[in-house]
Amino acid sequence: MPPDVLLIALALGSSHKALRFALWCSIASVVGGLLGYYIGYGPLAYVGEKIASFYGREELLLSLQEEFGQRGVLWVFLAGFTPIPYKIFTIAAGMAKMHLGLFVVASAVSRSARFFLVAWLIWRFGPKIKPSIDRYFNLLCVIFAVLLVGGFLAIKYIKGH
Repeated sequence: MPPDVLLIALALGSSHKALRFALWCSIASVVGGLLGYYIGYGPLAYVGEKIASFYGREELLLSLQEEFGQRGVLWVFLAGFTPIPYKIFTIAAGMAKMHLGLFVVASAVSRSARFFLVAWLIWRFGPKIKPSIDRYFNLLCVIFAVLLVGGFLAIKYIKGH
């Protein structure tokens, strides 16, 4: 179950505790992300390497490691804030041996931003906002992610010229 569903239910039931619930969701999500990172770093990395080797796809793993070495923070942040499956990216970050400190920071910032946004909306607007959250949250997250990536690309383009 996505943590947002539980957060919304708890916050609607006790809106004065909404921000506290968001904090607990954030902490639990980062701990879960660390577990995913460990799975990718340890047991799953070994399995992935064996499968890639069997099929002659070692370059795919090297590509993954290079991508996370260059843009891992961005990928983890986007997965942590948007509806993209965060757990897949935590495992991939472990497999790519992404810097653990950067992984934790990207996870903590993105997951906290997501959960505190939901909790603040519930705290501020109460049950009246629930249908709007259900209807538009994923769309708003995707728009934010597109704007974020567009901003990074614009900065890269500007620096290049």
